[in-house]
Amino acid sequence: MTSADLESIYRCESRHILATLIRLLGDVELAEDAMHEAFLAAAEQWPREGMPRNPRSWLISAGRFQAIDVIRRRSRYDAVSQRMARQTAWSHELEVDLEHIPDDDLRLIFLCCHPSLAVDAQVALTLREACGLTTEEIAQAFVARPSAIAQRIVRAKNKIREARIPYELPAPSELPQRVRAVLHVIYLLFNEGYDASHGSALLRTDLCGEAIRLGRLLAGLLPDAEIYGLVALMMFHHARRAARTDRDGNVVLLDDQDRSAWDRAEIAEAEEFLGLALASPKPGRYACEAAIAQVHTAAQRPGETNWDRIVTLYDALLELEPSPIVELNRAAAIAMRDGPEAGLAIIEALGARGQLNDYRFAHAARADLYRRLGRNAQARDAYEQALALTEQEAERRYLIDRLAQLE
Repeated sequence: MTSADLESIYRCESRHILATLIRLLGDVELAEDAMHEAFLAAAEQWPREGMPRNPRSWLISAGRFQAIDVIRRRSRYDAVSQRMARQTAWSHELEVDLEHIPDDDLRLIFLCCHPSLAVDAQVALTLREACGLTTEEIAQAFVARPSAIAQRIVRAKNKIREARIPYELPAPSELPQRVRAVLHVIYLLFNEGYDASHGSALLRTDLCGEAIRLGRLLAGLLPDAEIYGLVALMMFHHARRAARTDRDGNVVLLDDQDRSAWDRAEIAEAEEFLGLALASPKPGRYACEAAIAQVHTAAQRPGETNWDRIVTLYDALLELEPSPIVELNRAAAIAMRDGPEAGLAIIEALGARGQLNDYRFAHAARADLYRRLGRNAQARDAYEQALALTEQEAERRYLIDRLAQLE
């Protein structure tokens, strides 16, 4: 039993352990503290006694007992705290088989996405508590400052505690109204896994897999076109994961990927979900994005990509979800269809409006179009701006290589 083993368990299990502890304890902060105490106890005991057969069960049990002690010490002899401690201990006795821990992840996401919280706070809190992203990673997803994200999370926790928001799945009649924020969280979670904002690896397969799993769970709860669209979108992208980097972990652009390495079984399943989404009278943004991804996977070779269809889909997406990031992606598609000057004009107009100045992909896209036009000095400046905003090591190597090619 090594510290690396425990770190691996923390990465894989901490989100699930926290979700279950919140259900059992009814308090987000108490559950967080209990989970961390449980991992500290594991770090002390497991090297000496060996890793238990079911680490997750052990950690949940240890965390719960830690919480009972905290509750009893807090107000030695506040009647409410004593009653809470008795209920927590009693629930432990009832749950004899800890190897079959119920899946609490969706319940936690719906708690964090409760309509009494502001939408931006819902998403930030869920990504932090239910998905395990750091404040810095969430700030990257929001294109916001980490300090602002931290404040949103603190306010949301206080609101949950003060309003006594229940830790439960919504009633079936409430699901359609509650599911939109949850879908947005799963979308951001997958994006962080597919294009990690920090670290040495471009892909975080644990986050991608978790996002797809949660999407499938939602699809089982509610037949909804946007849920189907999101699952399809994630699976189309996930199917290309093996071709996105080379053996050394370096970025491989879409046009250079080995398309035989794409997971055709996953693409076929994604197409089934997309078909369900498009059967809706009014397909939403995720169905539209999934349709764009499907056009890419349908092309056997880069030159066969139907860019006219992709631009048309981006036009529809802009009506559904007007945003500068969608405009940027549409500009890249127009550059492929009509030439780099056409795409560059749109990106420069976005820059003139002061939008996406802190978004690394905007500078990288602009740099690539300058390079294709032979405007190397401007390409170099744009690549350097993208590099200054990039904390992902594989992306940094790609940008440094591009700069070297300009010399």
